[in-house]
Amino acid sequence: MSNNQLSCPAHLSAPTELLPWLNAEGSLTAMLEVKAGQPLRVERSFEGYRSLSLAQKRQLGVRGAMLNRPMLAWVREAQLYGNDEQPWVEAQSIFPLPSLKGRARRLQQLKGTPIGYVLFKRSRTLPNQRFIQHTGAGWQRQTRYDWYGRTLLISETFLASFLK
Repeated sequence: MSNNQLSCPAHLSAPTELLPWLNAEGSLTAMLEVKAGQPLRVERSFEGYRSLSLAQKRQLGVRGAMLNRPMLAWVREAQLYGNDEQPWVEAQSIFPLPSLKGRARRLQQLKGTPIGYVLFKRSRTLPNQRFIQHTGAGWQRQTRYDWYGRTLLISETFLASFLK
């Protein structure tokens, strides 16, 4: 069901113990909660409307003349804490405005709720395309999901404290 594609061969040099997390299908939230032995704590650092960059529009599958047009999205940036004082994961969720229709509008009301609770409530996996890269903050997976016909982009960066 998934269209998993790794965007760069750099994933081969990711720490072996991180590969199952970078390539996991389904709810990363559920997996992190098993590792932590408790519910995740979500601390938001930003939540609101933002214009998308050209790179973000491409990752969302925008093509043609639409790439040159301004596009707004609802963005939530948060740190995810397991059972540690240091955050394990830095997450960014991008919901393009055209995707926030009908029942999907609740994605703007997540507050401190892990997004995995909503995305994977009715299905264990979703059609997706994944990109893995190394950033200054750590190894990151960016996943473009097709959530009931709506396109969402979720980035999760595993911080150094996750592997301790």
